[in-house]
Amino acid sequence: MVELSYGGARPDRARGGLVLLHGRGATAEGILDLGHALGLPDLALAAPQAPGMTWWPTSFLAPSAQMEPFVERGLAAVDAAIAALVEQGLPRDRIALAGFSQGGCLALEYAARRGGLTAVFGLSAGLVGTGDAGGGPEEALYGFGQKRFDYDTRLDGVPVEITVHERDPHIPLARARESEGVFARLGAAARLTVTPGAGHGIGPEAVAALRGHLNV
Repeated sequence: MVELSYGGARPDRARGGLVLLHGRGATAEGILDLGHALGLPDLALAAPQAPGMTWWPTSFLAPSAQMEPFVERGLAAVDAAIAALVEQGLPRDRIALAGFSQGGCLALEYAARRGGLTAVFGLSAGLVGTGDAGGGPEEALYGFGQKRFDYDTRLDGVPVEITVHERDPHIPLARARESEGVFARLGAAARLTVTPGAGHGIGPEAVAALRGHLNV
């Protein structure tokens, strides 16, 4: 059973919906603050809680055999949050998905595997991938190997916003750039925003991008 937290407008009266995914060590209630910060009271907000406050126990760059069971559990949690909004009267094609850090990676992975959303935001995030590509560890991937990105979902015209710091301790810039390219191949209107310097967080430009896409 997935634990869900809600905020904003009632789904049956909302103009749109936003599912929010928290990062490692955080909570569903905490990530709802991002939704409230948008200043869009006619959005219905929903956030699933990860068991133990983490979607997976290792880096998202880890080999697929380590990641896949946790990714599947996370995807099911997103399914549950979307289904809850739909059951309360909000059409799926009016629901967007956003997440930060681990939650951002999960949001991007959900979009690439499932689709059917109005917009996707991976804040300090990159794609997990569908399998290992072989080869040895790479410095640009923080000592991990390359992944495959064998998605067959079509995301024609769907806005996909990815943000990352130039030197992010958890998200390699190389993976964020690769993720942008993957989404472009799937037909999405993909954009990567790189913040100069070191860091790992949600900047005001990310909030502005969220508001801009959702305030329509």
